[in-house]
Amino acid sequence: MARPASRVDEEAGRRRALELIWRALSRRAHTVAEIRAMLERREVEPDAAAAALEEVASSGYLDDADYARRFAEDRRRLDGWGRERIARDLGRRGVADELVDRALENQGAEDELEAACALLDRRLPAAPGDDRARNRALGLLVRRGYEAEVAYAAVRRHERERRSRPTESGGRARPGLDGGARRY
Repeated sequence: MARPASRVDEEAGRRRALELIWRALSRRAHTVAEIRAMLERREVEPDAAAAALEEVASSGYLDDADYARRFAEDRRRLDGWGRERIARDLGRRGVADELVDRALENQGAEDELEAACALLDRRLPAAPGDDRARNRALGLLVRRGYEAEVAYAAVRRHERERRSRPTESGGRARPGLDGGARRY
């Protein structure tokens, strides 16, 4: 016959769960769902896991809203991701849809277009010279999570700005056969 769990066993389980949570959070930020899944993989008792999660969340160290906001800012600034990719990745990490929407609400359409243009400026210094180069630029933006309309507008603006910008030698940049700029 199985003996009922004692208070000592419950407390030991909660301490083990807390130790695992703090170890994970010391490496990087996590969502509640990620921590819950980690505790399940480590076979922590559900009651002990719930108590530990509640304790850490109430202390402010495990906050999905803050995680979503910081994740969205970092992925936009550091990796050039668009709204769709950010939302998809946050959803995959277990962040609630309302928190994802709240994290992305301060990024308007103009901000999205500016970020897409900045990404094209970094990755494609020359204006796309032909349809193939334009399609590659569009593909880059769509893979990064930009909506098709934003990607088209960004490629058009990038092409317009690059063709009107004079080169350092005073001439205009002309696309070569490989899409790179040649100076004449």
